[in-house]
Amino acid sequence: MTGRWQPDLDRGIPPLGTAEGDPSTEHRVGALTLAGMLVLGALMGGINLLVDGVLTEGTGRWVYGATMVALLLMAVPLLVRQRADRWHMFALVLLGDLIYVVVVLCVDDPLRYATPLMLLFPAFVAAWFLGPWELGVNMVATTVACLVGLWPSYENAVGLAVQVGVSAGMLNTGALGVFVLRRRVQRLLVATETLTRLDPLTGLFNRRYLVEHSPRMWRQARRDGSRLAAMVLDLDHFKRLNDAYGHAAGDAVLREVAAALAAAVRPSDVLARTGGEELLVLGQVADPDEALHLAERLRAAVAGSVTPDGHAITASVGVALARPVDGQDPTDELWRLVDRADAAMYEAKQQGRDRVVSLWVPRARTPLAGGLVPSRGDAG
Repeated sequence: MTGRWQPDLDRGIPPLGTAEGDPSTEHRVGALTLAGMLVLGALMGGINLLVDGVLTEGTGRWVYGATMVALLLMAVPLLVRQRADRWHMFALVLLGDLIYVVVVLCVDDPLRYATPLMLLFPAFVAAWFLGPWELGVNMVATTVACLVGLWPSYENAVGLAVQVGVSAGMLNTGALGVFVLRRRVQRLLVATETLTRLDPLTGLFNRRYLVEHSPRMWRQARRDGSRLAAMVLDLDHFKRLNDAYGHAAGDAVLREVAAALAAAVRPSDVLARTGGEELLVLGQVADPDEALHLAERLRAAVAGSVTPDGHAITASVGVALARPVDGQDPTDELWRLVDRADAAMYEAKQQGRDRVVSLWVPRARTPLAGGLVPSRGDAG
């Protein structure tokens, strides 16, 4: 996880309201939207069963009625499960193209009662919920469906080709426009969420991200039966460097340290800047030795980083461990863990800096709102 935001815009159902995209919300919204459209389409199409002269008699009427019932039945699992993944959506979109062909074969006059506009439903669903290659496949399927649907109404090949080109062209152009608009909206959402969840100077996660996502790590450690380690790093003599060389030099140090730490942490760890020159790493470990080994690796990574201007810096690292159990409040317990790691970091300052100190025994201190103690830049 580290601290670098890497959104994926081709996952299928677009993120709705979050840059990362809460999968449960995405699938629920997509499933309910699709179910509603299926029900509406079935009800509107069912009106033709009540109008004389629209459907062919005999088998055609029965097949048409069965198709409308099938639409209603397809909506049931979507309403019950409230989940529709990418492949489910793709299958339903192609089935929508097939249903149009079935309807064409069941009506008496396709030009009047089954125009290609019926394909707007699968075309726009594909544009909004699917990725580029699935949309491309559906655009081909749309063209084929228009050809099959219009074939009985034209004896002239040229007229048929023109009408298919116009109908499929308009449908596919509209779908492509919706797809492009959706991608732009996604990118704007990602940019907005990046500003709120990433530190603009270092590109690491910020305090808001920790508040929102760290409880998930606490619950994951509880399910896995492992320990959760908090490692607080505070750069040594950072205020002195800022006073001597200016804030531009301090910013360069922070960026260099962030890059070094991002390369040192494990992919599953969370690396964040919590304020000033203080950084935090959260990760699951099997035992205290693993936590201390990781903390020492982080300390060495900071000590080995040098800015282009030649400024070197070290960090004091505090480590604390917790074993999550049932019945605890994840948010409260996690920030108590961070508070203990912060206390261990100040102990490292007292012992001479550029070292790792573990504090397995809790030491009471009062956290601020949001769960984090303030960064004390003057401690150096």
